[in-house]
Amino acid sequence: MFIVLIGCVSLFADMTYEGGRSIAGPFLGALGASAVVVSVVAGLGEFLGYGVRYLSGRAADRHGRYWPIMAGGYIVNLLAVPLLALAASWPAAMVLLVAERVGRAIRAPIRSAMLSHAATRTGAGWGFGLHTALDQTGGMAGPLLVAAVVATSANYRLSFAILLAPALASLTVLAAARLLYPDPRGLELAIPGVEPGVWSGFGRNFRLYTIAAALVGAGFVDFALIAFYLGKAAVVSASAIPMLYALAMATEGTAALLLGRLLDRFGHAVLIAGIVLAAAATPLVFLAGVAGAVGGAALWGVGTAVQDTLFQALLGADIPRDRRATAYGLFDALRGAAWLLGSVALGVLYTVSLPALVAVSLLLQLAALPVLVFGWRRIAL
Repeated sequence: MFIVLIGCVSLFADMTYEGGRSIAGPFLGALGASAVVVSVVAGLGEFLGYGVRYLSGRAADRHGRYWPIMAGGYIVNLLAVPLLALAASWPAAMVLLVAERVGRAIRAPIRSAMLSHAATRTGAGWGFGLHTALDQTGGMAGPLLVAAVVATSANYRLSFAILLAPALASLTVLAAARLLYPDPRGLELAIPGVEPGVWSGFGRNFRLYTIAAALVGAGFVDFALIAFYLGKAAVVSASAIPMLYALAMATEGTAALLLGRLLDRFGHAVLIAGIVLAAAATPLVFLAGVAGAVGGAALWGVGTAVQDTLFQALLGADIPRDRRATAYGLFDALRGAAWLLGSVALGVLYTVSLPALVAVSLLLQLAALPVLVFGWRRIAL
């Protein structure tokens, strides 16, 4: 029940900020931003958004104030989106877009830790997959709503303003969850031990998954840059861009359920397969026209499922519950730093050569495979 309730919080939250994200690239372009600015804004938002997670997770574990910190993050995360309707320049829009990412960062490690407690009752892969499926139901509905508004009115500002409704719905369900489950840590069936090792004592598995996720994140092209390219190159119409994002969200939700269940059953091999599928999104989007844009958007959704479901499910298995928010926060902070560096590099490559952008994206993402394979072999020995 807790996973479903938090999934509903995420459903309305994703409807809000994913709806806004689906037109962030074209909106920045309309305000005069360049491709490099769009990519740097996306990367900076992810960097700050992931970097703050370590601080919020550590604060939550240290002081035990899980719900207040998470609620504060949701408020910033959700209200920044409708405020974009008032942005008069790309720097103002940039501040709000970064604020949205930071708000999401504040609450993300706490929510992941809470879900990991409840997921001991369902299987980690299925628990995180179910949450992601609900999450991405909103992630699909938001862009579709925005697409309808853009198609009928060609008005980005009205689209942002309408997203105030799901933002308020998310905060209402969050308040209900707080009343019903004041201490979600009590849902955990067993407290795993932790293997002594590197990086705050979180162990070898933590290091392995963090390095692999950082490589995947560095090579993963942000949808803001994809949307910018699709709009500037007139690959698809303006109203079709948020529809492609909705497709990506739908694919993520479906893939999260399927891959999560397969992860519980077959283990690490599922993560390898997911990374390979996700890497194929970049050449399709940038080099294969309309059909490639559709297929690439779907595989982009698989990539977000790999990062937000599989890595998250695997990560919590070896971390004690009283340090789990810190662990998730540190994992995301290091991954976010790699995401920023990758976003800047890919944004620059966009202005130089699309084939070069594709090659570097593939190289970085697929570099995670030998790290995982050799890492698992060493652990087995």
